[in-house]
Formats: sequence, C-alpha cells, structure tokens
Amino acid sequence: MEKRCEPDTFIDSIKRKRKIQKQWVYEDGKIVHRKISYVPGLYNIFDIILVHAADKKRRDPSMNRLRVKIDTKMNEISVYHNGAPLIGDETFDDVINNFDLTNSYSTCFWVELADECGISRQEFSNNMDVKFERVVCKVDDYSTMVTFKPDLTKFEMTCLEEDVVALMKKRVLDMAGCLGDTVTVELISEVIPFNSFKGYADFFLNCAQESTPFPLPRTHAKLSDSLEICLSLSDGKFQQVSFVNSIATIKGGTHVDYITKQITTYIKKEVLKMKEHVNVNADTVKNRLWVFVNARIDNPTFHSQTKEMLTTKPARLGLNSRLTHGQKSEIAKTLLPRIRICLKRTHVETHVEAMLAGGSERGKCTLILTHGEFAFAMAGVSAWLDPDLYGVFPLSSKLLNVRDSRKLLKKKEIQILMTILGLVRNKKYSDAESLRYGRLMIMANQDEDGAYLKGLLINFIYSFWPSLLKVSKFMSVFTIPIIKASNSKEGKELSFDSMQQYEDWEKDLGNTSTDDWEIEYCKGFTAAQEVKEYFQDLGERRAYFVWDDDDEQDGTSTSIELAFSKKAEEWKAWVCNSQMMQPGTCNYESKSIKYRDFVNKELLFFSMKNLQRFIPSMVDGLTLGQRKTLFCSFKMKLTKPTEVFRLTTYVALHSFFHDDEQSIASTIIGMAQDFVGSNNINLLIPYGQFGTRELGGKDHASFRKLCIKLNCVTRLLFPVDDDKLLEYLNEDGKSVEPNWYIPIIPLVLVNGCHAMGTCFSSDIPKYHPCEIIENVRRFLNKEVMVPMKPWYRGFRGTIKKSAKGYTVNGLVERINEQTVRIEELPIRMWTEDYKKFLEKKTAQAHIESFRQIGVYEMVDFKVKMKPEKIATTEDEDKEELRRKFNLTCTISTSNMYLFDAEGKIMKYNSPEQILEEFCRLRQEYYVKRKEYLVKNFKQLLRSLKMKQTFITNVVYASCRIYRRAEFLTEILKKVKSSEPQVAGAIDYGSEEQKADEQETVATLGDYKYLSSLPLESFTRESLVKLEAELGEKKKELKTLKDTSPDSMWLNDLMLFEKEFDKLQKIQTEKDRNRSSMLKKKNDFAIDAKKLSQPRNNQKEADDDIPSLACHFESSSGEKIRGTFFGDLVQEKATPAKEGPTKAATTSKRKNVQPAESAGLSPNRKKVRMTRESPINKRSGSILDRAGNLDLSLNTDLFDDSTNDSYMSDNSDDEQRWTRDISDSDSDGQ
Repeated sequence: MEKRCEPDTFIDSIKRKRKIQKQWVYEDGKIVHRKISYVPGLYNIFDIILVHAADKKRRDPSMNRLRVKIDTKMNEISVYHNGAPLIGDETFDDVINNFDLTNSYSTCFWVELADECGISRQEFSNNMDVKFERVVCKVDDYSTMVTFKPDLTKFEMTCLEEDVVALMKKRVLDMAGCLGDTVTVELISEVIPFNSFKGYADFFLNCAQESTPFPLPRTHAKLSDSLEICLSLSDGKFQQVSFVNSIATIKGGTHVDYITKQITTYIKKEVLKMKEHVNVNADTVKNRLWVFVNARIDNPTFHSQTKEMLTTKPARLGLNSRLTHGQKSEIAKTLLPRIRICLKRTHVETHVEAMLAGGSERGKCTLILTHGEFAFAMAGVSAWLDPDLYGVFPLSSKLLNVRDSRKLLKKKEIQILMTILGLVRNKKYSDAESLRYGRLMIMANQDEDGAYLKGLLINFIYSFWPSLLKVSKFMSVFTIPIIKASNSKEGKELSFDSMQQYEDWEKDLGNTSTDDWEIEYCKGFTAAQEVKEYFQDLGERRAYFVWDDDDEQDGTSTSIELAFSKKAEEWKAWVCNSQMMQPGTCNYESKSIKYRDFVNKELLFFSMKNLQRFIPSMVDGLTLGQRKTLFCSFKMKLTKPTEVFRLTTYVALHSFFHDDEQSIASTIIGMAQDFVGSNNINLLIPYGQFGTRELGGKDHASFRKLCIKLNCVTRLLFPVDDDKLLEYLNEDGKSVEPNWYIPIIPLVLVNGCHAMGTCFSSDIPKYHPCEIIENVRRFLNKEVMVPMKPWYRGFRGTIKKSAKGYTVNGLVERINEQTVRIEELPIRMWTEDYKKFLEKKTAQAHIESFRQIGVYEMVDFKVKMKPEKIATTEDEDKEELRRKFNLTCTISTSNMYLFDAEGKIMKYNSPEQILEEFCRLRQEYYVKRKEYLVKNFKQLLRSLKMKQTFITNVVYASCRIYRRAEFLTEILKKVKSSEPQVAGAIDYGSEEQKADEQETVATLGDYKYLSSLPLESFTRESLVKLEAELGEKKKELKTLKDTSPDSMWLNDLMLFEKEFDKLQKIQTEKDRNRSSMLKKKNDFAIDAKKLSQPRNNQKEADDDIPSLACHFESSSGEKIRGTFFGDLVQEKATPAKEGPTKAATTSKRKNVQPAESAGLSPNRKKVRMTRESPINKRSGSILDRAGNLDLSLNTDLFDDSTNDSYMSDNSDDEQRWTRDISDSDSDGQ
C-alpha cells in the first residue's frame, strides 16, 4: 500500500497532465515517429510485466515463446510465456509480489502458473483490496500468464487510447529484438517478423527510411554475448535506441557512451586524414550517428525508478569487449561517405538544407528565402518540391541595411546567410558555380513588407558581390496572390498578384459591379492546399530578375545605390521627385523583372505606402490607421462607451485595414490618450487605463479591458456637412475611408507629429487651438498671421523661442540650502525615465536622496543635495539648476514633413505655412459645401412643391387614385410642367451631377415618394401645414444663400470654441482638486499665494489648461471622474445651489484676443457680426433642419446625426458604463 501512495516515484505520473512528445510507436505494421499523448504510469505498469518475462528468459533458457494480447474493447492486457514458472526456491507469492505495482493499479488482476503440480490461479480485484481463493487444476505444460485490467479511472481515462496502445505495441517489438532468435514473440496473434537484434534494427531503420530522402546505411557488430550494436546515420541530431537487460533506456546512459566514444574517435581521425574539415570535432561526428545498443549487465543502476537512463560506471559495466580495428574500419567504410557529405552541409536550426547543396549538382539547387516563418517556413517542402534541389531559410527579421555599415560582421543573420550560400567576402563571382546554391528565390508577401525584404536582399548582394546580380537566373521571386475574387453564382475564382492587376480587372468590368464577387485579401498562404497548388505551378509563379544597363544615366547601379544610400537628403529628394514617375507594382506575368524597374516602381511605391502609415496628412493631421479608425468611429456612431476590441474588429472588417489586431488597437489607444505630452485634443474619450506620463503611455492596460467613445468636440472639428464632399477610396471592391478629412482647423498643428518612416522623420510641435483659430480669423480678414508658440495641454513649464527652435524648461526651485523641488519635466521626458536619472545621480554620489511626492500625473520630486555639494550650488540660479537636473530640451521646427492634399510628401518651413496652405484649401471646401447645400435645398423645395401640387390635385378630385394604372398616368400629366427631378441627392462634382446638367427624363419610379404618401396626407389641413413648411424652407434657403462661405467657417469655429471653453472650465476644476490632494500629501508647506502667481511666461496660458476628456454629471447629482490608474471612481457630488455661481477662472492667453476686443479693425468686427446670423445657430446640419429628408449619397457610409447628438451628455449610460468598466478594469491593472 505504501507504493500506491507515491506512484510518481515508481511508475511516473498517473495524472491527466500527460506527456506530449515525439515517440517511436508501432502502428499499421510500421514503426513511426510522431507526437503522442500518454500517461506514463499506465505504460510503465505494462512494461513491468514484459521486463519480468524477459528476466525469466535469462534465468530459464528453455523459454521460447512470448505472447502479448491487448484487448481495447475489454480494456484488458495479458502476457503469456512458457518455461518454468518457479525457479530455485521461488514461491508463488514471490511471483505475485513482483507485480504489486501493476496489481495495485488494476481493477482486476490474476496470475496463472502452470507446472508439474497443475495450474495455480490467484485473482485480485479492486486494486489488490480483494483477494480470491487460490485455484489449482492439472495441466500438461509449464507456463506463466499475467492478465490485468488497468484501473483507468486512476489514470483519468475511459478506455485504452490509441497512442498508449501504439507505444505498448512498439515495446513488444523491442522484446522480439532483445530476447534473441530462440524466442518467438506474438503480438495479438501475429508473429513478429524478426527474432534478433540485427533484424530489429533493420526493421526499425527501414521504417524510418521512408521519411528520409536518402537510404540509411547501417552496419552490425556483435562484440560479445552481452553486447550487440548496430550503427546508422541520423539527420543531424544524435539518436540512440538502447536496452539493458531488455529494459528500454530511452535516455541512453553509460553503455551508449561506451560505444559512441569509440566510434566518434575513430571516424574523426579518418576525416582529419582527408584534410577536408580541419575544424571537425567528436561532437560534430556524433551528431551524425544513430546508435542501437543491446546490453546485458549484472546489477545495473539507473537514474530513477523509471529506469530510463543507465548510470552504472563504465568500469562496472562488465563490457570488456571493445571494437576491433577491423570492425571500426568496416563501420567507417559504411558510414564515412555519407558523413563527409553531411559535414559539408550547414548546421542552422531553421535552415532546411537541399540534399545536393554544395555537391556536384549545386548549380541546380535553389535556396528559398522566406519572410519570417512565412508559408509555414516551407515545412513539408519535400511534399511539393524536390528536397534534393530546394532548401529553405526563413529570415526571422528584416535584414540590416548593410551599405556602409560596420555592423555587418556582427549581424548573426547575415553571417548565417553567407554560410548557407557559401559566399566569400570580397570575392568576385562571374558565375554561381562555386556557391553552395546556384540560385536564390525570394518568397514574401506582395505588400510593403515583402517589397522591402526583396529590396534589402538585392542591396545585400549588390553591396559586396555586385557581379552576382548579373549572373543569369541567379535571383528570382516567387509570386503569391495578394487578392482573390470568387463568384459563387458563376463558379469563377480569380487571383491577382498585385493591386494594379486587381484595379485593371475592376476597370474592365465596366458597368458590371463587383457586388456579386467575394473579395479576399491574402496575407501569405492561408491553407496547406494552396501551398501545394502554387508549387505545382512553380514555373508560372517564378519571375527572374534581370540586370539592365542600357541607360547608364538611369541604370541599375544608380537606382540601387540611390534607393539604399545612407545619404538621407538624396533619398528624400528621390522620393519627393517620384511624383513625376509612375510608382506601382511590377508586371510579374512577363517572367522577367529588371532590377531598375523593381526599385523605381515597386520599391518606391511601397516606400510611399509605408510613409503613409507614419507621416500624417497636412489636411486632416491623420495617418492611414488613424483615418480608418475615425471613419469607423463615425460609421459606428460611437456616442456611447464601446470596447476597444469591438472597434478594432470593426476597423479591420469595414475599412479593410490589413494590419494585425494589436497594431490597430495601438492606434486607437493613441488617439484616446490624454496625459501631458500626448494629445492636445484626444478625438476619442478614454475609459480605463490608457497610459500615463509615467511611461509615455506604454503602461496602458490590455485593449480588451478598455473602452472609448467619440469626444464631444470631434464632430465639431469634422462637421457632418463636409462628409459628402470628400473623395472616398475603394479597397477590395468596397468604399472605405476618404483620401483625407477636412477639419475646421489643421489638426496636425493641434496634436503635432513625432514620426519615423522610411528614411523620413517628421517633428511638428503642438499648438493651442485658440491661437490657431485666431490666425484663421486673421486669414479671413486678410491680415498677417501672428507667429504661434508651441503649447502642450497640462504642461506647467516654460517654452521660449531660441535660435534652433524653442527651448522647453521644466520647473525647479530651491526650498532651502540643501533641498531642491522639481515640479515639472520637459516635454516627452517621462516620469519613470526621470526617476532612473535621479537614481543614477544618487549612485554617482551627486545627490544624497530623492523622493517622489506627486500624485496622479502631477510631477513633484523632492531632491536632497549632499552637504559637500551645497557650497557649489547655493548661489546658482534656476537656469543652472535646470542644466544640472536635465530639465531642458529643444523643440525643432526645421523637420516638418507632411503629405499635402495631392498626396505628395512636402517639407514645411513654419507652422504658419502649414496653416496658410490649409486655410486656402479649407476655404475652397466651404464654397463647395455652400453650393452643395443650396443645390440639395433646392431639390428639397422642388420635392415639397411637387408634393403640394399632387395633394392639391387629389384633395380637389382632379386626380383619380382608385385605379393604379390611371393614377400613375395622371401623375405624369400633372407634374410634367413642374420640371421633375430625380429624387436623390447629387454629390458635388460627381458623375450624377454632370448627368443632372443634361435633360432629365422622368419615369414612374422617380415619383414613388408621392405614390407612397400615407392616407392622412390627403387633407386640407395637411395642405395648410405643407404650405407653411414650404414658406419656412424658402426663408431658410434665402438665409443660406445670403450666408457667405467665410461666415459658415466662422460659425463652425465659434461652436468649437464654445465647447472647448466648457472643457477648459471642467479641467481647471480637476487640476485644482489634484493640487489640493498634492498639498495634503506634501511634507512641507506650500505658500498659497505661490500657486496663484504665475511662475513663468507659459504659466499665463497654462495654469488652467484643461484635458479634453468630457465630464458628465447625472441628473441625480452624481459626478463621475476617471483616475489616472484606470479606475473610474464614482462619488456623490453636492447638489448645486440655485442662484448665481462664481465664474470659473478663465485663461489669460497671450495672442488670443476676446471676441469683442477693442483693438479689432472695423472690417474684422464686420466679419464677426455675421456669426449671429440665423443660419449660424447651433442646430446641426442644415439639411437635418430642412426636414430630415436625405437626398444625398448612400447614407450608410456617413453619420447623419446632428451636432447636438454628439454633444449630449448621456449621463445615465455614462454612469452605467463607468460602473462596468470599474469592476472589470480594476482586476487587470
């Protein structure tokens, strides 16, 4: 019973936590190597019975038969062998005790011993707890049979599973090899086809050989009666199959080392004699061996009770026989030719070597370079391509741009690639005959990542072996479809290797829509079947690079050197001048691609695409991912908190954004972050831990625990009425986000830009929205713009103009002779990084100690100087303190790159230049907006007039409606004189507008809005209401016509400023609360007057800087605020008292004048007066107020909600979401 208490010690684990590993098993008449899942304890209680049978053979030579039955239906196993059951003074109880472990883990267990006295049968059940009476009867022969039913419940199983049965069967085959030719072994009534260790090794290797591309040579040697071996070759990793007294030592041991050492030492000497591999060592040779050992040793010792590894010391093995010189020579003669070939091969774990690489047929071999583990790293290449001719090496990361780089020799991936190809640095190649592979084929996605990989590989070869690129058919590319189109109705399926092919196909469709086609974007291979199909069509999908130097001025060398030059300015000029070229994808159908065309077309095209992911547009200040996110946010109408992961999925599906989920989520999180230094205006409201200035936003929670919604000012920046004027893109056959949005102020100046793209970087400071608005008004008044100073929401330091841009200073002051207080850090210096800086200063003995006493996002450090440092710092001014404590940085305005409205990347010299270019474009779009609104308003009036005419005719019985045919005819007669128009919105500048300018032919379908009127419309009362409505709409149309585009712009600016001021007041209150909390936590007193007085020039503008997160108050008086650690805390607010309240402190911004400033010019006053026009009232889209009749484009793409809906508080929903998020997010922080 003690043994059952500790099963792991004797039989290994019996728990459901199984071993999942590759094992050799026997199934379908073969030994195969595959992954299996099994419970080791079950396997070992079976092995105990087999080993006991083998031990009987050693003690009783008369034993000549072993029979094993495994009944998977009855879950029963029996082992029978003949021979004397009792040897010497052994008793029946002694035999039973040998099987205690098996017995204790069986529901039924019985032993039958047959001798001259008859059959003695002893049965147990219920894990040895029940013992039945022994039965004796007469029998003619001697034998032993053990039968048992494993207690499968203890092994957490319900039946004998396939994997463990296959492992048991293989163990029976082991016995056939170990017991020798005098014993016949049967497995489930089938005789094992061999009865010797040599036969066993041959059978084993023959089965293994089926999965290798070359035959496995083998040699056999019997050193003595107690030691027998067989040797063959492995696939580059040492393998062994060994036994000690028929016990399977699957982990080897000293007996295997005894044989292996003799072999490797001898073969190493033979290899060195050939002077081919001077660096060969014993381990290199060992890794090419497969050793079979069958040993019989007295009193062996093992590593554990499971007996998987022999630990008996070599001196006590009793194996006195060593390999003779003749035997060693025979082994070397058999194995050495193949070992020599193997030693010439490279040894890289991720490299699948072509079998003929480096040999006489090397010129026919192709090395396939894949992108990462792309295409399953061509796992199973032998199933589709000839393994003798094709090798694979997956590049785990992007190659280093090796031109002019000293890091080349340190780049491990470059070194491996050179070794695999057999490249020798500084050697000139006229052909590829001396390389290990005669050809190189690149396999990568047909996107910017794939194009960049191709370009880097071309650059790598060109940098050191340019002559190789001129070798015919040396480098090629394997093309993979990037888009698939399938039509289930017609049973057609098409694939396109480039976007250009797809777009040409779309144009060829003409009027036929792609709605019947299912478009699928392919990111690499999606199924193994596709891999097989593509490789079967290898000749059609392989295109070779060609060197062309016909035009030396614009030749291949020049193009490659320019594309990968380290001279950034030359590269930028190349990209900026690319507008005159026609970048695109190469035509892979031609089966030959010029290096020059690849660089100047495809590489340039995808470089521009890559830049769009990082460099924003001057027009809307958004990158590609941000624009897609904003488009989907508008489309989803995110006026209530929504999980980030839902928006992530929506963006991927509806904007066809092909980035991974994490990348999209990071973009969304970045748009919602509102800590100091992130966004001046966060377009999305964050709910949860979106990151803080502690780590620059990197400390945000998992995107699956975060929620967002649209900021109430977002739709004020991007008015609904502009949506229908934009040019929407088409991707995968579907309409997606516009080329760019057109906000009312340049968002890129509000939120700035700090981006890195391909050889481009862009740094644009952030500016105050109100200063930008003032300059917009100056532009409209034809006044000179005032230079703007950078402004960062919540930043309490100073920003001053300098020779190189602007100098940003943190806040530092001396509290006493030994103590310094730091209250603000420079922009983009995160708190955690600064703590490390102070820790380093402490370690260097520059300061004595420091303590962080700030709460939330308030920076506050108390630094204590060392006494010996006081004398040198006592009289230092703040400038010196800032220098000493690294509290100064510089903002540059000399590297402002943006995409302009035409999609060209441009450099801007000043923020005012950006603003001026934006204003000219924005002014044009206000003209377009007015024209569009007037046109649609006229269409609305036309419809109302026709409705009035129709109802009048019906009410006064001049039109009969009781017969449908006559009714429709009457409609045409009555309304023809009313100049009918197609009842649908006409997009400005579209094909529909051009068609409208021609004569329009009315059809019955155009008047469905008349024929579908409800019955209650046909009354005199409804006519009176309709006439009043018509009159009101005419007045509104007149007001619209009288309103200038500039006035419309000024009205939008006024609405935005009004909402922005509300948010400032809310944030001011938040900042005061935080300052109050900081006071309570602080160790030393803070002079109250000091807080109210400006510390610096920037303070005037920044003391009351608000966060642009919306603050909501419910009708019950509950105030909701978010902490900076992601928890949303709900607290009871004191109900507001009736009567006047004290106005919140307003900002004292320089250069931002009040609305009715006395210093305004008469013209400027005149422009501002137009803001009070009736058309400028805050009431949403004009068409919404015109009757909510949408006569425009397909409205599914747009959010037709009014501006009011975006600024509604939704306090009840807000509180409900806050509680849910607080419960879930607190667990994840």
